[in-house]
Amino acid sequence: MSDRPDPALRAVRAWPFEEAAKVADRVAASGKGAALFETGYGPSGLPHIGTFGEVARTSWVRRAFEAMTGLPSRLLAFSDDMDGLRKVPDNVPNGEMLREYLGRPLTRIPDPFGTHDSFGAHNNARLRAFLDRFGFDYEFASSTDYYAAGRFDDALVRMAEENAAVLRVILPTLGPERRATYSPFLPIHPKTGVVMQVPMEEVRPADRTLVWRDPETGERFETLLTGGHCKAQWKADWALRWTALGVDYEMSGKDLIDSVKLSSQICRILGAEPPVGFTYELFLDAGGQKISKSKGNGLTIEEWLEYGPPESLSLFMYSSPKSAKRLHFDVIPRATDDYLGFVEKLRAAPDPANPAPANPAWHIHAGRIPNDAGSPIPFSMLLNLATVANAETPEMLWGFLRRYQPDATPESAPMLARLVEHALAYYRDFVKPTKRFRPATPGEREALEALARLLRDNRERIEALPAAERGAAIQDLVYDAGRREPFLQPGKDGRPGVSIAWFEALYQVLLGQPKGPRFGGFVALYGIPETIALIEGALNGDNLNGGNLGGEGSAREAPPAVGATGDAA
Repeated sequence: MSDRPDPALRAVRAWPFEEAAKVADRVAASGKGAALFETGYGPSGLPHIGTFGEVARTSWVRRAFEAMTGLPSRLLAFSDDMDGLRKVPDNVPNGEMLREYLGRPLTRIPDPFGTHDSFGAHNNARLRAFLDRFGFDYEFASSTDYYAAGRFDDALVRMAEENAAVLRVILPTLGPERRATYSPFLPIHPKTGVVMQVPMEEVRPADRTLVWRDPETGERFETLLTGGHCKAQWKADWALRWTALGVDYEMSGKDLIDSVKLSSQICRILGAEPPVGFTYELFLDAGGQKISKSKGNGLTIEEWLEYGPPESLSLFMYSSPKSAKRLHFDVIPRATDDYLGFVEKLRAAPDPANPAPANPAWHIHAGRIPNDAGSPIPFSMLLNLATVANAETPEMLWGFLRRYQPDATPESAPMLARLVEHALAYYRDFVKPTKRFRPATPGEREALEALARLLRDNRERIEALPAAERGAAIQDLVYDAGRREPFLQPGKDGRPGVSIAWFEALYQVLLGQPKGPRFGGFVALYGIPETIALIEGALNGDNLNGGNLGGEGSAREAPPAVGATGDAA
C-alpha cells in the first residue's frame, strides 16, 4: 500500500472508505499524525467467529484510512481479561473446577484446558493464534497487564475526581437494587481475589484510594486505585480506555448501542472526545438467535475453515455489516463463490495495476490480488461434482478437473486444491447425509430421455467447440429437452419457455437435492458420456437402490469444460 495520500478515495462507494473518511476528519481536527484503531474482546468464553469479524472489519477501515491519508496507524486488539468470571461457559471442560473461581479475574483462574497459566491466557492465545493465521497487523493488549503497569492510573484518578458526575450518568440507567450498590470502581479483594461489585464508602482521589466493605464479613478495606489493585466497571472501563489511550475508532455490535452512548458521555466527563464509532448488526444462528460465545451456538472459526477458504469468511464479514445475517454452514458455499466472482472482476478491471477499491476483494487482499487467488471451477460446481461422483478422495475430483485443465495439479492450482478439500468435507458432512433421490414422473422421464438423446446426438459437435463455449451449447440442449409439457411456459423471445420445474426435476432426480448448478456447465465438466449414464441409471432406479451413478472421474478421457454457477433457470 502506498504511503501517498489519495483524497480521491473519499468518493469510493464502499463502507470502509466512508468510515475512514470520518477517522481522517477526526485525526485532522486533533492535530495527531497517526490514528489508533481498537477492537475489544471479552475472553470469558472461547474466541468466536464474531470476534474475527470485528478485527477484520476494523482492519479494512484502517487500510482505507492509510490509503486515503498516507498517515500511519495502529490496531490494538484489547482483551478485557481482568474481568471477573460471571458464569461458566457451556463449551469448556472442567466446569466444576471453574465454578470455584467465579468472580475472580480471568487471568487469575486456572486454565480448564491445562495448557496455559490461566483461563484468560488460554483464550487470549486462541485469539492471537487465529488473528496471526489470517495475517492481521495488530498489537495485542491485556487489560491485566495495562492496569498492573499503570497505563490507566492517571485516567483512574481523573475518574475518581469526577466520581459524582460519572454516577449521575450511570445511575439513572440502573434498577433500584443495582443502583444501591453501583460504583464505577471495582476493587480486587485482597483476601479472596474476587472483583468486588460493592458501593464505595469513600473515594479519595488525592490519596489514590478507595474505601469499601466486604458485604459478607463487614470487614473494611482501603484499596489503591492504581497499579492493578482496582479496575473500572465495564462501561466506565471502555471510557477509561478511550481516554487513556487516545482511541480514534472502535466498532461494536447493535446490542451495545446504549453502552456506547454512556461510555461516550463518561469519556467527555474525563476530558476526552470519544472515538468514531460504527454499529454492526449481530450474527444469528440457524434458529435466528443471537450467537453467544458462552453458549457456543454459532459456527466456530475452525468449523468454517473446514468447509470453506478463509477468503470466503472474510467476504461474509465484509458484506452488509449493518444487516443481520445467519451464520450457519449453509452460507459457506455462496460466500465462497461470491468471493471467486469478485476476484475475477478485480482481475478484469481496465487497469490491473490499479484495481478498483470498491471491490470487496481489494479489501480482503489489501489491494494486491495474489497470483494463486481465484479458481476456474466454482465451489458450487465442485460440490455437485462430488455429489454425483460420490467422491471420497481428492483424486476422484481431480480426474474430472483435468478435463478442464489437463496440466492442473494441486501445486499449480493451489486455490482449486483447497476448494477440492473443502468440497469433499462439505459433501461428506452436509450433502451426502441429506441426499434424497426421487423417481421421475412420466413427463419428467420423457424430458430426461430426450436430453440423453440430444447429448448423444450432439456430442461430437459439442466436443469440437472451444472449451469456453461447451457449457452454453449444452445448456441449449437442456432447454430444448425441457420444451415440452409439463414444463412449457411463455418465453420472452417468442419461443416457448421452460419453467423452473424442469430444472428442479434435474436436481431432484439426478442429484438428489432441491437445487443445483447451471446444468450445462456441470455436464461440460462432468462429461457427456457420464451424464448420459447418470440419466439412464436414474431412469432405471439405480440411485433409489443406493447405486453409484457417478462413476470414476478418471475412468475415461473427456474434453475440457467450463463450469458455471447459479440455477439453470
